[in-house]
Amino acid sequence: MESVIEEEVPHLRRIKSYVLREGRLTTGQERALRELWPEWGIEYTESLLDLDKVFGRSNAPLTVEIGFGMGKSLVEMASKAPERNFIGIEVHTPGIGACLADIRDHNISNLRVVHHDAVEVFNSMIPDDSVDTLQLYFPDPWHKARHHKRRIVKPEFLDMIMPKLRQGGVIHMATDWENYAEQMLEVLSADSRIENLSADNTYVPRPDFRPLTKFELRGQRLGHGVWDLMFRKK
Repeated sequence: MESVIEEEVPHLRRIKSYVLREGRLTTGQERALRELWPEWGIEYTESLLDLDKVFGRSNAPLTVEIGFGMGKSLVEMASKAPERNFIGIEVHTPGIGACLADIRDHNISNLRVVHHDAVEVFNSMIPDDSVDTLQLYFPDPWHKARHHKRRIVKPEFLDMIMPKLRQGGVIHMATDWENYAEQMLEVLSADSRIENLSADNTYVPRPDFRPLTKFELRGQRLGHGVWDLMFRKK
């Protein structure tokens, strides 16, 4: 599989470790990667992005989402907020292909995707004081207690993203694992650089701009909870 994809989609050569973990791409996803990446993909580099050049405009607020999955909700948000720029970061190759196809099908001009590890993207490519909203929706919960240390939300994660947030910028997280929600709340509340936007310093109702996913709707029907957290940089 890897050799076929590398011949068809040259940019994947830089992140072989992720390609090796993937399931097989559909024909449509592979075609989207090959044909649409040059227009809506951002190659990983060890240099800061010129956001005005990337989006062809200046002064638009920037939303960055880490781990957008198949990209359905991200595309919907971008289509409903044309005044904003969006960057989605994802390592899942089929998700990149599916998102690119949806960007084309919905004629989206304000969304770009990066196929690389988010930590390296933030450290190397995202300029300081550039992000108005950082989104992290339904990250891997690593639900077994012995794996909790692998969860992305920890103080080091905040140290990474905080310089990138503008003053007044918002961190928005959501999870359907109550234990992870509690950990998120603990980590975020302990950071003096941000303030909770919840009226009671816990969770916020799902904001209208965050679309309900099919997975989330199914969970609601089964009685599962979802917790949203929003914190603002002071």
